Amino acid sequence: MTEAAAPDVKSTRFRMTDYGYIAMMVLPLLACMALKVLFTPETEGVHIAGAMIYLEIPAPVMPLIISESQVNSWAVIISILGLCLYLTHGLTAKAVCKRQLAAEWIVEKCRKLVHDNMGDYFSAWGPFIAAIMGLSAFSSLSCLIGLYAPTGDVNVTAGWAILVFFLIMHYKFRGGLWNYFIGLFKPIPIFGPINLIGEIATPVSMAFRHYGNVLSGAVISALIGPALGGLSKLVLGWLPGVLGDIPFLRIGLPAVLSIYFDVFSGLMQAFIFAMLTMLNVSGAVPWDDWNAKKEKRRQRKMKTEKTAA
Repeated sequence: MTEAAAPDVKSTRFRMTDYGYIAMMVLPLLACMALKVLFTPETEGVHIAGAMIYLEIPAPVMPLIISESQVNSWAVIISILGLCLYLTHGLTAKAVCKRQLAAEWIVEKCRKLVHDNMGDYFSAWGPFIAAIMGLSAFSSLSCLIGLYAPTGDVNVTAGWAILVFFLIMHYKFRGGLWNYFIGLFKPIPIFGPINLIGEIATPVSMAFRHYGNVLSGAVISALIGPALGGLSKLVLGWLPGVLGDIPFLRIGLPAVLSIYFDVFSGLMQAFIFAMLTMLNVSGAVPWDDWNAKKEKRRQRKMKTEKTAA
């Protein structure tokens, strides 16, 4: 990076740009919160449901559904984009502000993670893996502000898993379609159907593992509050006056349990999904077949050039 003068962080233009990026981070989430308040029906007691459907657009085969999980996903994506723009605003050759230090730390950690798990050949995969972890983590953490976590919808996690599956197959085909087809019947031909099921099971397991862990945590969190309220009334209902109606056991305990079910579990599933992506993609390359294929191409090219000469 060439030497550059430090930006004037006190200038009005610089500050207004920062405010715009901060608004880009906050406003989409506030809009989703407003939509949830407007569209959520009144219920009594414990209410556990999937993503709300905001709009259905008629289509030839089936209606196009715009659901809460889709809207929240786009809001998280826009918020992450605003965060990235904010952290990288006013970059210089030498870090002069904490936001640049934070951005450099994130980049270094992602590069190291990719290098340690995928090797030098996949060194350019840092942004993709960072995007997967960031989108998954922030989507799961959105439940802390009352939004429906997009990772609690199997359609969202299945979309991510299908994308990763296409990338895995892309690298498996590097050694040639015929070599891939023959590999399905190794070590013995009877293993062909089993190996084929194993190929299909990869995206299915990735999607349902992520979705199931996040959804189970959301369900448990939704049940714990009313359960503690009933237990408090049963155990402490004998207290005189208003004290007997106060759900003392609900004070603090749901928040502590939410640290695991909503925060720790969500971040852990984001890390696991990214790790599975790196391991499956890097392990999909048939290096021997690919190198043999490249060698044949090189020899064919040399033979063509020699004939033309």
